[in-house]
Amino acid sequence: MAGLYIHIPFCRQACHYCDFHFSTTKKLFRPVFNALLLELEQRKTEFAAGTVFDTVYLGGGTPSLLNAEELQQLLDTVRLHYTIAPDAEFTLEANPDDLTPEYLHALFAAGINRLSIGIQSFRDEDLQLMNRAHTASDAARVVQDAQAAGFSNITIDLIYGIPGLSNAAWDENIGRALALGVPHISAYCLTVEPKTALAHFVNEGKINAVDDEAASAQFMHLLQRLRENGFVQYEISNFGKPGHFSRHNSSYWKGIPYIGIGPSAHSFDGTNRRWNVSNNPQYAAALRLNETYSETETLTNAQRYNEYVLISLRTIWGCAAAELRTRFGEELLAHFENEAAPFLASGDLLLNEGVYTLADKGKLYADHIASELFRL
Repeated sequence: MAGLYIHIPFCRQACHYCDFHFSTTKKLFRPVFNALLLELEQRKTEFAAGTVFDTVYLGGGTPSLLNAEELQQLLDTVRLHYTIAPDAEFTLEANPDDLTPEYLHALFAAGINRLSIGIQSFRDEDLQLMNRAHTASDAARVVQDAQAAGFSNITIDLIYGIPGLSNAAWDENIGRALALGVPHISAYCLTVEPKTALAHFVNEGKINAVDDEAASAQFMHLLQRLRENGFVQYEISNFGKPGHFSRHNSSYWKGIPYIGIGPSAHSFDGTNRRWNVSNNPQYAAALRLNETYSETETLTNAQRYNEYVLISLRTIWGCAAAELRTRFGEELLAHFENEAAPFLASGDLLLNEGVYTLADKGKLYADHIASELFRL
């Protein structure tokens, strides 16, 4: 099995917090779109013959900027060149302001069977601070419209730690999400990434910095509310009802190979990491002229160990001692066990039948714990 990711590097406007690769002008849309189709064709034999792709994920950027005809052409190209599982998960990331009832029906007819809707907040003041294009009223409406169009597998994004977001307001956001009956919620702490508009505003004193203590309290409250309502936290930022975990993202966390198509997209075959140039004109020109548009590195045993530790500890499946021994050898297993001992003693890590997982309090600084377990 394998996964296919397609990056659509265009947005209607720039969210203040976003540091993903995108462009707010569609001047080069057609050359880049044609390059996506060409890259899909060129890389169809990259994995072994007969490889079945059981997930296809359209991310961005804003994939919902594709019109119905462009989306159909893209998916037709995927199905032409790749062996897609009959029950494959087809996910499309979408902004609420793009999701008209007519467009939702077109998405469903094209074979999209999972929607990831960037709600972020049900409060207009939060959406304005983040420079989102939709309103709070749009947020609730589009989920109901998507359900009416036939979508049952819907995930929505929420952001906590927003300056000015009180605990009561955060609880209300969670409640509104639950009231919509979606089976999956992804929740992220607002992060001030360098070179973003948000970082500039914080540095200028126009927006308050994220309060880490308040964000931590909101995260812990999220865990409680969602657990009480039948959600499983299967990855630190992802909560799903049973049977509604993201198959595509779960494949990343389990180390399953995937191909990434489009500018800035990454690929992984189990040993080698590849990434495409993060530049729309260069990407489009390179595909047109049959020139190089990506770089590749072969991961060392220590790098693969570090990646496994970092990713597995974020999930419900945890970091298994047997897996460490089989994949990386006795020396790295001993290193892990030695470095993990203090976190077991503090209660930040848990050990059950040979599998290490993070306790709730350990999830607050998961990356720090993982970094202490790395082999440098």
